Amino acid sequence: MRPLYSVPLGIAATGAACLAYSVGYEVRSFRLRRVEVPVLPRGARPIRVLQVSDIHMVSGQGRKQRWLQSLAGLRPDLVVNTGDNLSDPDGVPATLDALGPLMDFPGVYVFGSNDYYGPARKNPARYLQAMRTGSHGMNNADGSARRGITGAVHNPWEKLRDAFDAAGWLDLTNTRGRLTVAGLDLEFTGLDDPHIRRDRYSEVAGGPSPDADLSLAVVHAPYLRVLDAFTADRYPLILAGHTHGGQLCIPFYGALVTNCDLDAKRVKGLSTHQAGGRRSYLHVSAGCGTNRYTPVRFACPPEATLLTLTPTPH
Repeated sequence: MRPLYSVPLGIAATGAACLAYSVGYEVRSFRLRRVEVPVLPRGARPIRVLQVSDIHMVSGQGRKQRWLQSLAGLRPDLVVNTGDNLSDPDGVPATLDALGPLMDFPGVYVFGSNDYYGPARKNPARYLQAMRTGSHGMNNADGSARRGITGAVHNPWEKLRDAFDAAGWLDLTNTRGRLTVAGLDLEFTGLDDPHIRRDRYSEVAGGPSPDADLSLAVVHAPYLRVLDAFTADRYPLILAGHTHGGQLCIPFYGALVTNCDLDAKRVKGLSTHQAGGRRSYLHVSAGCGTNRYTPVRFACPPEATLLTLTPTPH
């Protein structure tokens, strides 16, 4: 007869093995996701867009730096950075070192809350609580969290902005911009981070310009109010990050949380969004980092995405 304590010991051993895997291996098991999105005008040649997101750089993360540097070997036509580059006030030099080779290519960017503010220790269970109550970041139902952030460490995000701008990347913080990429006139509309209610859609509303070959929407956190607005305004593709793909997922089931009001089925990868009688493609990057205080991933490897934009079929 099996001893009664063998079952709990087995569970504990399995849990310890999963923790060791998620901390020691998967969190550094960087992947490149490849997807195709048919949004270009008919007859246009494909455009390769590299999306990087949620780097959460901490000083000393050499393997992550080298992997990000290696992505320049893909020679993308465009780089889109959807924010949360930092998880350490001293992480700016390492971040710029990692992204340096990619900054030789045309690019656009938005920031996330972790670019502005240093991380704090939090109970991971709060993400499950937030998913149940709908209170994410500064987006709680009664509005009390909208008064602002107090007591937080301020990251030197201005140094990131200045370096990105000097490289020619477009700052899409609640604004629009245009670039010529692969012979096409691309228009971009971006928002500041909705997770801390810095988005100002009224400042960019109106939809794509009729003379642009393609208009893309860019935001850090894929909150439904933002996705609804972009989709109703007829943007064919929305790029976002923030969710970490759920970060700790259940094999063959998926993510439990999204850290915003997006449903868990669309926590990462390519999907669609419908609003105002229209439909947009939505790509959410699972990102390649974690908050410095929760350096684990399970069934959700860190990633970047190479999106190949192709002509629409009709």
